[in-house]
Amino acid sequence: MYDCLIIGAGPAGLTAAIYARRANKKVLVLESTTYGGQIINTLDIENYPAESKISGIDLAKKMYEQARSLGADFEFEKAVEIVDNGETKLVKTEDDEYEAKTVIIATGTETRKLGLENEDKLTGRGVSYCATCDGNFYKGKTVAVAGGGSSALYEASYLSDIVKKLYLIHRRSEFRGEEKLVHELEKKANVEFVLGANITKIIGEKKLEKIEITSEKDVKTLDVDGLFVAIGREPKNDFLKGLKLDDSGYVAASEDCKTNIAGVFVAGDNRVKQTRQIVTATADGAVAATAAIKYLNGGYYATH
Repeated sequence: MYDCLIIGAGPAGLTAAIYARRANKKVLVLESTTYGGQIINTLDIENYPAESKISGIDLAKKMYEQARSLGADFEFEKAVEIVDNGETKLVKTEDDEYEAKTVIIATGTETRKLGLENEDKLTGRGVSYCATCDGNFYKGKTVAVAGGGSSALYEASYLSDIVKKLYLIHRRSEFRGEEKLVHELEKKANVEFVLGANITKIIGEKKLEKIEITSEKDVKTLDVDGLFVAIGREPKNDFLKGLKLDDSGYVAASEDCKTNIAGVFVAGDNRVKQTRQIVTATADGAVAATAAIKYLNGGYYATH
């Protein structure tokens, strides 16, 4: 029996583990892939306090090692269900079951897909969702980036220094991301903006060969070696029946990180919030763990 079971080993989950262990609670962190969450895909982080410049992998490693050194347990298994048994919760994974008095859901978000035929089939064969992970495979080649927010602009900026030609495709006439990034990309000779257009087909058998783009004016195909999809992210909150979510699937919890179910808390990008940054994720981890500690110690709990 664990005092606190944390689902997700990103910045929110790791911070929650640190705080819970410092309160001498028995802690288990479940993670389906590897520790660090989204930040391991970030080459340089320059806005995290006390670290003027650090790679996402290095920052994640520091958080993970701190949690481990304090005595948090880790199991690299995918949580698939939470059963609310009142004073205790049963968390089921693909391999095992774990019982805990409190649960903190810190699963973050996952990449939103285009939803096109061949997308899954060609993922890893020309279709990617991470420029820093896969960009080097396309050195001197032609790629496309789909998206219009800051994430897409960052992906395009990173790739533009590697590839021969880059198409930046956005369904609207203007980008939603940072103007500074747009201006920087405009200056690059190998970057071409394709605005007011949607990717409607992903073409290829064993690997990506072409993409079809459709606008109000015409339908055309582009020969590309790689397609990087950066059209946003969506939460992973399908664990517990009865958990209150908003219309977009984010947990309806405010700054106190309490959910509508006693003993279940949420931390990080998968809850309703205005700003999704590493520093706000770590803040959530601290708040959620503190609330869980108070609950474990018999403190007052008011659900939403």
